[in-house]
Amino acid sequence: MAGNANRGCFPGILPDMPRKIIGHGTWMDKVAAELIEREKKLGRSLDVIRAESGLGASGIPHIGSMADAVRAYGVTLALKELGYNSECIAFTDDMDGLRRVPAGMPRELEEYLLKPVSSIPDPYGCHESFAAHMSGMLKDGLEKAGIECKYLSGRQTYASGLLSEEIHKILMSARIIGEKIEELTGQTKFKQMLPYFAVCKSCGRIYTTQAYEYDPERRVVKYRCVGVEVRGRYFEGCGYEGEADIRRDDGKLAWKTEFAARWAALDIRFEAYGKDIADSVKVNDWISREILGFEPPMHVRYEMFLDASGRKISKSLGNVFTPQLWYKYGVPQSLLLLLFKRAVGTRVLTLHTIPRLMDELDYLEDVYFGKVRVDNELEMAKLRGLYLYSHLLRPPEKPSPHVPYSLIVELALVAPDGKELEFIVTRLRRYGYELDERTMEKIRLAINYARDLGAVERKPVELSEEERKAIGELMELIKASQNGEDIQSAIFQAARSAGLSPREFFKKLYLIFLGRESGPRLGAFLWDLGKDRALEILRSSLQQT
Repeated sequence: MAGNANRGCFPGILPDMPRKIIGHGTWMDKVAAELIEREKKLGRSLDVIRAESGLGASGIPHIGSMADAVRAYGVTLALKELGYNSECIAFTDDMDGLRRVPAGMPRELEEYLLKPVSSIPDPYGCHESFAAHMSGMLKDGLEKAGIECKYLSGRQTYASGLLSEEIHKILMSARIIGEKIEELTGQTKFKQMLPYFAVCKSCGRIYTTQAYEYDPERRVVKYRCVGVEVRGRYFEGCGYEGEADIRRDDGKLAWKTEFAARWAALDIRFEAYGKDIADSVKVNDWISREILGFEPPMHVRYEMFLDASGRKISKSLGNVFTPQLWYKYGVPQSLLLLLFKRAVGTRVLTLHTIPRLMDELDYLEDVYFGKVRVDNELEMAKLRGLYLYSHLLRPPEKPSPHVPYSLIVELALVAPDGKELEFIVTRLRRYGYELDERTMEKIRLAINYARDLGAVERKPVELSEEERKAIGELMELIKASQNGEDIQSAIFQAARSAGLSPREFFKKLYLIFLGRESGPRLGAFLWDLGKDRALEILRSSLQQT
């Protein structure tokens, strides 16, 4: 490794540099700055700096799959801000074999197990293959967020011969590579077989084959279809013996060698990776440097997204959370904010994350346009930078009126069926909100959320004894109220009876109802919610503390 450039320790990517604002103050700016310094020390050309991400095509793509490409693109944007030409390569692994039928998909796919996903028909009938359907969903999610990548198909890349020289060098050094794989990972199988999987010309499967000999003159691999155990299940081989041409899509390199081949052939300078493939990255780094003579790209290692039960989000488990589902309830910029905020640390991701990110985007907009002041200069720069990157460095010219997402959801829950939009718009205007195009889009998304998921999850609000007493009295007064003004007066009366500052009591009530310390005129809002809903929320607040 060149210095500490590949260590992937982050944040704190630049420990030797003084605490100063780099670029827009985000982790992407720090990565870009270190990457440039690294490439200068290596003496490599800075004409084009490429970042790569891998796109899976073996199941329904989830937000974790999209994160790879989004973060790589973020680094390319930061490089461009530093004045360097950069591009993002998205490599689709469509030569991968289907190891299991993903949850919720047709069981008829069983007959195609271990065949390359680009050779499997699309079960939905709208694309040329299973891989094209799945990667198409991911491309759609990326494009709707404005992410610009150069997409490369693994199958087409192998078919074009682009990787053939790297494959040749790897196969010529197969023995020493097998020993290194055992040293670094403990895996021994590549001491008995070549790190290349041919697609069997008889049965069409890929992982049932074993490559046992390489003919460097003819550039072909000899293989046998002998069978394999995958995730506790044994797949019989068909017994066929044949040859695979490394200059065609007759097969593919094993994962523990393919990254290195791609890096060298495509001149990749940055690629992040998940901790679940850390061993593969170690091996590929060594192969890239020692076998292919290419200094491997700078890495950042990130953590996984987990579902509500703490399980890793997985295509095969069926607990996927697709970008398309996010876009039903939140704007693309809120998803980009989630992915750009940080890359380390595991995070639980559910649909209930969306309202929080929508509100956080509003907060960042207030910081960016100077409506909210942050005293710490580094933190201020970082928050402004996150807002910029969430808009891919193309922010709006002016801020939008910020209506709390949870407020819209609550109104949607009590609106007449089929007339939610009209009901909500009327109330918001009555509360004094100006509504622009972005606000109208938020309203439509929040209506979807209310219909499908109900109320926004609220954090418990800590209450003092005096506040509990005031809420109890307020509940009785709400029952007797005749309009919003009665409720507004009741809030003042309940606060004073309990010896509380009305101002502080209002703040506490806003936290209970909206998750923030301010909002529309509270009496009118609670009247629009209806007595039953207002009392239900207040009763719940007393039970939570």
